Amino acid sequence: MEKKNIREANMKNAHGKIKTDEIKLIWLIVGELATWIGASFIWPLTSVYLNKQLHISLSIIGVVLFCNCAGNILGSIISGRLYDKYNPYPLMLWGLGLDAAVLFLMAAFHGWPEYWVWLTLTGFLGGWNGTLINSVATSLKKYPGRYVFNVLYFSQNLGVVTGTLIVGYLYDLSITLLFVIAALLFVTAFINAIFNYRPIIAFHKERMAKHKKGEKHKAEPMPKRNFIMTMVFFTTLGVTWLMYMNWESNLSVYMVSLGIPFHLYSLLWTLNAGVIAIMQGILASFPNIFKNLFHQIIFGICMFSLSFITLVFAKDFAHFALSMFILTLGESTAFPAIPAYVNDLSPLTSKGKYQGANMVASGIGRAFGPLFGGLIIDHAGYIPFFWVAAIVIALMIVVMIPTYMRVHKELTIYK
Repeated sequence: MEKKNIREANMKNAHGKIKTDEIKLIWLIVGELATWIGASFIWPLTSVYLNKQLHISLSIIGVVLFCNCAGNILGSIISGRLYDKYNPYPLMLWGLGLDAAVLFLMAAFHGWPEYWVWLTLTGFLGGWNGTLINSVATSLKKYPGRYVFNVLYFSQNLGVVTGTLIVGYLYDLSITLLFVIAALLFVTAFINAIFNYRPIIAFHKERMAKHKKGEKHKAEPMPKRNFIMTMVFFTTLGVTWLMYMNWESNLSVYMVSLGIPFHLYSLLWTLNAGVIAIMQGILASFPNIFKNLFHQIIFGICMFSLSFITLVFAKDFAHFALSMFILTLGESTAFPAIPAYVNDLSPLTSKGKYQGANMVASGIGRAFGPLFGGLIIDHAGYIPFFWVAAIVIALMIVVMIPTYMRVHKELTIYK
């Protein structure tokens, strides 16, 4: 009993006083799973559906996908700022409810150009909901920040894998049925939020009470050293996604051109999901496997760079599987660690703002990644692109380490 009390005291000292009125992590996981499975019903089939069923050109499809990403960025910016100022509970209900409504409309009207409109709106609402989930996650004090973001990242990927596995079968049955099921998943997330996200109201009232007491009359600015480190992280995140997106677009064409069947390319993403699941389990069981979050980020970004170097020599499936394994080591360590560290660097009154900025950095990389890679590949080929990707990502490590060494002793950590 005495040891248990000591452990609880240590946790309180490390992560703040444990609140009994905060949202339970399990309900955030349920929301993440439902929304990511639903969203993964939409984006994998967009290009195929628009091109094969609606006979839209690939160039126009590129514009449609860009609008989806632009909407995602805008939704992230707006919801992050609103989270810091207003009650997050109705913001989350509006986001999930409207997303479900748009998907029901998509099920009823999925011709051209209305599909374009719906996809742009789902992009906006996806950014809105994703940023709010991450922002709400910063309010949880029962677990360390890195654990919370690792678990949420695993939930996102489990949702993506589940959705992409199911979508092919549903697409063959009925496109309308597919959109209806996606909408029902968002209805599930909406109902989950109604009953299980109410504790965030109490958290918001506590924030407002501090304002009324005069503890903070306005949003506390992020300290200069924190801001510098955060901007370096966001730049690194954007650059990494810029290169990573080519795995989801141009790499399939490259592998098929080498005589590797398309189904083996799809199998790589099953490997991706499996490695993420294993890595998140390891990180959850051994949270101190890395000395700190910065070391975890550096390891992850190094793996990203190394994965593109191995692609230079990949000519068969086994080598592509090795590259994917290394890439996923980077993804499963760096991507959840960056928002967790940004949370530690963000003042209480601007956590939503910077979690939104985190989503924006990712969104910009996603939006321009296929175009950037395509331009280099068209003018120079795949091998030069792999070298460019590896070198540019490595340069971000060269920027991060000296910056951290210069400012880390003066960083202000907000738990």
